[in-house]
Amino acid sequence: MLHLKLTLALRTTARRVGLSLAIVALVFVIATIATARWGDRSLWPPAPGAPSTELFIVNHGYHAGIVVPRAMLAEQRNRPGLSAIGYLATRFRDFDWLEIGWGDEAFYREVPTAESLTIALAMRALFRPGNPSVLHVVGVKGDPRAMFPNSDLVRVGISDAGFVRLVDTLDATFGCGKGSVMPEQLGPGLYGTSLFFRANGTFHLFHVCNHWIADLLDAAGVPNAPVLATLPSGLLLDLKWRSGLVRSSPFTPKP
Repeated sequence: MLHLKLTLALRTTARRVGLSLAIVALVFVIATIATARWGDRSLWPPAPGAPSTELFIVNHGYHAGIVVPRAMLAEQRNRPGLSAIGYLATRFRDFDWLEIGWGDEAFYREVPTAESLTIALAMRALFRPGNPSVLHVVGVKGDPRAMFPNSDLVRVGISDAGFVRLVDTLDATFGCGKGSVMPEQLGPGLYGTSLFFRANGTFHLFHVCNHWIADLLDAAGVPNAPVLATLPSGLLLDLKWRSGLVRSSPFTPKP
């Protein structure tokens, strides 16, 4: 009798767990569909034969960044109001590309690698309200795939109009110093020739670094799903599923 009762209890518990997981999965699917951005067909993809700008989304495992050609930023710097973009194009003039990431100030500056991650830092960054944010800018010479051989990179072609909108959104993320129109520099970055800058916006569970990347892609007309973009792998997976973008092949040096 005891064995029968225990068996029935375990079956009931299993059914409840299964039902709970099914409900969670259903809520996740509904939230993903409800918040998905379907892109702007007038901006993306670029029309066949039309000018476009190639950039990369790079997945470092625990956060994502965007890699943009410095020369194309330099072409935009004379447009009114783009003080940060003009500064970056000049400050990193010796580089071909700029890798830019956004995130929680304390977390970003204290966690240079996934091995440095602690539960306390992650919980504070995700759940404490009002976390100040920073931007991390890295100069990249040559092929970005050579700079990040252990990271997943997805190449994205952006129309000229889409790139203008992306640059506007990017520039607006940079915070200016007190009484200045120039971006506020906060010191050396984590690797290579890099710098931290004060950023606008607060970091929390519903606005992490990958959501910022999704916002940039949205400005350029590229479909994206913020719920999936909570994790870098979800961001890249969505780009593959709905936009047909695939991981860039590894860099092979010329003989």
